[in-house]
Amino acid sequence: MTERPGPKPLSTRRIIAKMVPLRATARELLAGMRIRKKLFFLHTFFSLALTFVLLVALRPAIARIVDRADSRASVDLLGAILPGLASTSPEDVERIRSYLKARSHVTTREGSAAELGIPREVAVNASVSPGTVYELNAPPWEASAVAFIPQAGSSEGKYVVLSATSPEARSGVVWLYLYTLFALLFVYGLVALALEIFVLPQSVYDPIRRILEADKAVQENQGDASELVAEVHIPQDELGEIMRSRNDSVRALRRNQTALNDALAQLETTAGDLKKKNYLLETAQRNLADADRLASLGMMSAGIAHELNTPLAVIKGSVEQIAQDPSRPIEPSRAALMLRVVQRLERLSESLLDFARVRPPQSRAVGLAGLVDEAATLVRLDRSIRMPALENRVPQGLTTVCDADRMTQVLVNLIRNAADAMASTSGRESKITIDADETHKDGQRWVSLRVADNGPGISPAILPRLFEPFASTRLDSRGTGLGLAVAEGIIREHGGVLLARNIAGPGQSPLGAEFEILLPQGAESGPVTNGYSAGTNP
Repeated sequence: MTERPGPKPLSTRRIIAKMVPLRATARELLAGMRIRKKLFFLHTFFSLALTFVLLVALRPAIARIVDRADSRASVDLLGAILPGLASTSPEDVERIRSYLKARSHVTTREGSAAELGIPREVAVNASVSPGTVYELNAPPWEASAVAFIPQAGSSEGKYVVLSATSPEARSGVVWLYLYTLFALLFVYGLVALALEIFVLPQSVYDPIRRILEADKAVQENQGDASELVAEVHIPQDELGEIMRSRNDSVRALRRNQTALNDALAQLETTAGDLKKKNYLLETAQRNLADADRLASLGMMSAGIAHELNTPLAVIKGSVEQIAQDPSRPIEPSRAALMLRVVQRLERLSESLLDFARVRPPQSRAVGLAGLVDEAATLVRLDRSIRMPALENRVPQGLTTVCDADRMTQVLVNLIRNAADAMASTSGRESKITIDADETHKDGQRWVSLRVADNGPGISPAILPRLFEPFASTRLDSRGTGLGLAVAEGIIREHGGVLLARNIAGPGQSPLGAEFEILLPQGAESGPVTNGYSAGTNP
């Protein structure tokens, strides 16, 4: 079963943790340098590294040459002094030993092969050939020489080992190292000088400078040829490819910018035209509303005279009685009657003026039941309309925030349309029903006000375009074709929706039409204003 390797020793993890920040620091150092400094640092570093590697590579060969020179010097010197050492004259032997002591680079030892540690093979060869010098390169002797000196009159003798170093060889090696170092530094200097004068300025520094100048022109949005690097200055290498790619990108950017500016200019022109058309449309909508209001006012004017006849007759009779006998006191009942008649005339006049008056929208909390009664009263003033029975089912406490005058105009249009639609019906009692309640749609509170009749319903041909101007089917002396379009615009100004549909009966035959007003029920609250109080009729 193979054992999994355990965690690295703590010392190893510490070494790795120390090395990583050093590498990161080296990368950050190079990243923070300019191109010229970075290249100078890199080719200096690599040149010195090459010099070091070359010197290390030459060292074994040079050491072998030095060892060979020392071995040769040892053999030659031992061969020269060997006759003196083998001489029977003590004076000659002493003179040779004095000579050797004076040479610090020469070491000699004498003794048996076992004492001197001479290899057996070399010792046998030397003993067989006395007076012959052999090279000795076995440990502990390196670059040495050995010879056997026999004793006179005996078969025994001694071995002499001599180790000599060659100062000339070592001096030559030092000079070789120095010459090699100087030669490499000289070559590096020439290479660096050639790079800095002839190669890098034209191939690296100048292209980079031109790219930076062109980028500065782009940042300043000069929009001319200075944003591009001229083709004559683009080299045929990787930097040249980068420069051409950059030129293409800048050209594409400028084309897109020009297209965007043209699109923005066209959009601004279109926005201006749309603003003018919206203004004209709003003006036309206001004119339509005013025209519909005036048309409705004109149709109701005919009923005003008949509505005023009875109150005026009561006041006339009372005034005549007073004129006949000024001293006679007025009965309290007669005075109260006259006051009620005058108040009735004031209410009719105010209702008519409020309907005809054009003023900016003023949204307030309004009682819906009062609005319905006021609109019904205004429609009844139009004697050209046969007003059917109207049932107001709107809860007395239900209010909403709206412009009372404009909402009254909407209800007048809807009630009048319902009355006109039922004018030609027969066989059943005509009736208009108006009710309202609160509802929730899409997480928001709404007020739903519905005006329904039991007439013939809306023609399917006109239902899709019912709220378009002049979509009325009765463009005669009483139909303007603007009422529903104006009503829908008023409801839309209030943020609401006006819907129309037929009330389905048996066999899908309509039992009447229903218009629904949906108004957003905001958080506003306050007293009911505009003279329409919830639960009261004007």
